[in-house]
Amino acid sequence: MLRSLYSGISGLRSHQTMLDVTGNNIANVNTAGFKGSSVQFQDTLSQLAQGAGGPQADVGGTNPAQVGLGVQVAGISTNFAQGSAQSTGRATDLMISGDGFFVTKLGGETLYTRAGAFDFDPQGRLVDPSGALVQGWGAVNGQIQDGGAVGTVTLPLGAISPAIPTTSATMGGNLPDDAALGAELVRDLQVFDQTGESQNLSLAFTRTATGWDVNDGTGVAGTITFANGALTSATTIGVNGGGVTLDVSKLTGFAALSTAAISGQDGRKAGTLESFTMSKDGTLVGSFSNGASQAVGRVSLATFVNPGGLEKAGSSSYRATFNSGTAELGTPGTAGFGAIVAGALEMSNVDLSQEFTNLIVAQRGFQANARIITTSDEVLQELTNLKR
Repeated sequence: MLRSLYSGISGLRSHQTMLDVTGNNIANVNTAGFKGSSVQFQDTLSQLAQGAGGPQADVGGTNPAQVGLGVQVAGISTNFAQGSAQSTGRATDLMISGDGFFVTKLGGETLYTRAGAFDFDPQGRLVDPSGALVQGWGAVNGQIQDGGAVGTVTLPLGAISPAIPTTSATMGGNLPDDAALGAELVRDLQVFDQTGESQNLSLAFTRTATGWDVNDGTGVAGTITFANGALTSATTIGVNGGGVTLDVSKLTGFAALSTAAISGQDGRKAGTLESFTMSKDGTLVGSFSNGASQAVGRVSLATFVNPGGLEKAGSSSYRATFNSGTAELGTPGTAGFGAIVAGALEMSNVDLSQEFTNLIVAQRGFQANARIITTSDEVLQELTNLKR
């Protein structure tokens, strides 16, 4: 049989594969995190019709004569270029800006994905639409345990921010220098004990000949003096029996202005988790009813030496292979790892103009190879017609 017949068949098969890959790319043009693929062709074995000849004294060398036997698919590569961002406004939708993959676990198998359409299940675990558990690091008392073994990222729905007793407070503003002797200003300071119970501590500021005496209800805790409006006494005073350090370094002592006020203290009552936000380094930050904010977990990312060696596992996920190398886990935003963008998704990186062009190329290639088969058939027909 004619070798061109089989060459045409190999061309049909190869261009059919190109059509399949291109069709899959177009079908996933709106799939979040999808990465397009492309087909590479290569020729098959060539039949040697005449070997090469070396040059002689009176005869020059001759080149080898070979007849190719068709085409085959050399490989199908995945394009991991960054896709465009689409804002969704959902706090659990995450996008990787840069290199890296989210790490998930489904049925004991570790998978990797660029699609960040996550949500929380009834147990507070961060999951993808297929139910795979997103992996990362947990937090203990607001401290992330980076570098250890990863586990399921969980939002502790019943988490409580513990009470913190008041140990320091700050005061700012102005104490009037022209106040009459014996004039008194009272400012209330809310303080918390170990259990989070609050009480008001009344601080009385009494004008003296030298400055202002500070009385916390148990006696004079300290004296504040000024010179030309600037503080000249100690910058801190121990009040509430010395249990609270009052910072008065921002007080001034000018005339005709009474604006002295408590500006803050470091204690708080216990609080429950109310909401959360996601930072660029993948940290899940919980906001509590007592005004506290602390880390409750962090999403991890994985990178590979050869991401093109990953195997597609369906559901926009990949699994590691021998040629991809092992996954290197790290914190988002650090060297070699992309940053996390919350409230957005990475769209498909498929270029429709390029894919439709590939459709035309594949179609014409298929037609040309079909013409080879038709022409070879006509030659065979002529051959059989020699015997009538």
